[in-house]
Amino acid sequence: MTSQARKQQIIEEHLHENSKKNKKKAGSSLYQAVWRWHFYAGIIFAPFLIILAFSGAVYLFKPEIENYLYKDLYFAEETGSELRSSSALVTEVKKELPESSVTSIKYYDDPARTAEIGVMQNGQMSSVYINPYSGEIQGSLKAEEKFTEIFKKIHSELLVGGTAANRLVELAACWAVILLLTGLYIWFPRNKASIWGTVLPRFTKNSRTFWRDMHAVPAFWFSIAIFVLIATGLPWSGVMGGQISKLAIATNTGAPPFAYSWGEKPESTLTKDVAEDVSWAAENIPVPASNVQPLPISLEDVQFLSEEQKIAKPYTISMPQGEKGVYTVSASHQNPSTDATLHIDQYSGAILSDVRFDDYGIMAKLISYGISLHEGTLFGLANQIGGLIVCLGLIGLIVSSFILWRKRKPKSRLGAPAQTKNKKTASGVFIMMLILGVIMPLVGISIIIVYLLDRFVLRKIKPLKAWIG
Repeated sequence: MTSQARKQQIIEEHLHENSKKNKKKAGSSLYQAVWRWHFYAGIIFAPFLIILAFSGAVYLFKPEIENYLYKDLYFAEETGSELRSSSALVTEVKKELPESSVTSIKYYDDPARTAEIGVMQNGQMSSVYINPYSGEIQGSLKAEEKFTEIFKKIHSELLVGGTAANRLVELAACWAVILLLTGLYIWFPRNKASIWGTVLPRFTKNSRTFWRDMHAVPAFWFSIAIFVLIATGLPWSGVMGGQISKLAIATNTGAPPFAYSWGEKPESTLTKDVAEDVSWAAENIPVPASNVQPLPISLEDVQFLSEEQKIAKPYTISMPQGEKGVYTVSASHQNPSTDATLHIDQYSGAILSDVRFDDYGIMAKLISYGISLHEGTLFGLANQIGGLIVCLGLIGLIVSSFILWRKRKPKSRLGAPAQTKNKKTASGVFIMMLILGVIMPLVGISIIIVYLLDRFVLRKIKPLKAWIG
């Protein structure tokens, strides 16, 4: 090898070595920046995620809990061979509660279940439970007073209620997605791959390594399940839910009009203009309205129509509201493929709309299945147990992260990962976070608020700046 060739080789080796060092340094800077975001997101939102996981785990078993707590209301004390008519049951309720108005009646496929009649009294909704055989009223219960409704409110509004609490829950759920993404990046092996510390925890190392693995390894295994649990809950949220709804409408993949009992409704028809072949001279003469108004059809007629249209129980018949209101028959089942919503003219009995699951667009179908999966009803007990395991797993991840943080935290500081000195990397990660913030608007708003606080407030307070790192 000539002297010139040897020099060239040395230069190339030197450049290669520098390139490796630069790549390693860049990788280390990126790791540091991502870890810092992961750390602060966990510190801030971990308490809320524990609340959501615990309340959700309880709510998964709503049917079993309610059937036990309210068995004296839900189940008929005496059963017979002949059921009383729906109108007779409603009459008994009106006799017992003369100042109330009946809003609905629910029919179950279990012959031992009482009839559940919804009433409005003094501006409050409640359910009256009446024996369908004897006509005896076994009691009443306000929806918000049910034990499981307390956990539902904790899960959706942190119990305090209101828009602010609901948005905070949504914000925590969205940041949980970011925690998953950043956590998977931190978990991903960068050197020699090993199942220990990656897919299996190490039990023979020191305490800090053990707790690191007890956080990182289960997080890897639970990551997809946790993401699915969060994603199936977002359609209920205020901001993301609204975006999902708009996307479904824009792409024509949502539910058709009148698909839900609480949504837009058609109107019952009182009179019709039926005159045809009217002469030119008479075509502008007003048509007088009939003095005799048609009589509404009975509950039995609506029930017959529901059975004739093969609406599977349980289903609810909601009463018409006003003279142009309609009877609404709604069935929402554990498996949404049998869901249905019918609107029936209260006078003629004509079916004004009939929306089934097959009429939904692809997005509405996926969301419906997702909601059933989220609530633990889609696959019965297996779904409930699976949901419980995921909720407990999420709580375990948070507890292990707290223990790990306490073990590595200095006494006089928060113990956050140090800021990366590579400004280009820090800016790149910040931009990626903002992109996620565009997809999840509440995250974007929170990032901007934190950035402004950090730049113009926290950095001005030296003791605080030193503590948070």
